[in-house]
Amino acid sequence: MTGNENAVADALVWLNDPLNWTGPDGIPARVAEHLTMSVLAVLLAALIALPLGVWLGHRGRGGSFVVVMANTSRALPTFALLLIFASTSIGFGNRPVVLAAAIFAIPPILTNAFTGLREVDRDIREAARGMGMSGRRSLALVEIPLALPLIGAGLRTAAVQVIATVPLAGLVGGGGLGPIIISGLATRRFGEVLAGGFLVIVLCLAVEALLAGGQRLLTPRPMRTPRRAGRRATRAAGATGS
Repeated sequence: MTGNENAVADALVWLNDPLNWTGPDGIPARVAEHLTMSVLAVLLAALIALPLGVWLGHRGRGGSFVVVMANTSRALPTFALLLIFASTSIGFGNRPVVLAAAIFAIPPILTNAFTGLREVDRDIREAARGMGMSGRRSLALVEIPLALPLIGAGLRTAAVQVIATVPLAGLVGGGGLGPIIISGLATRRFGEVLAGGFLVIVLCLAVEALLAGGQRLLTPRPMRTPRRAGRRATRAAGATGS
């Protein structure tokens, strides 16, 4: 049996060990902590990026600023941010992970909110104004609803990216699924490393499917984009956020 086959077999043994599914360090508890950190990071990023992207998109200004800010955020290494935050008064644990992941989540949310608002048909904007709508009313009732598919794609991309990044928490004493991978690397138990990576992948796919389904259910039927167009929007969000 090769080393890779051994790792796969060890990962299956680890995943099927009942002791790894119970207690405060069991997989369910670690998944819950992983999701909590991810939700906090995405919410923090959305609080900053969504209003900014919507406002700039509505005004039709600041395109260069959005590009510069998104590129700058992407250029910052998440691992370096994590170490910087951990070395300050923020300290080790989950807090630096949430902050670093939030910064990492800003570009897809910001660029998609901006792009979604800018792609609203000019004739529709003028029709709303012609009906006597104020700028704010047109934004709330016409522009934002029409931009929701791209805004939603940005949030989904950010959520999946954050879930895939949070395992770095294991390097600064944080929780979630990261400690499984880090502990396995430190002790050369590569089956445990593989099992931890598998759990992160499954969590990413599950959250992406859940958010995509939720977005489709919450979108009024006449405004739903065809599935093929939705996949193109998601790929576009991934391209802007990667």
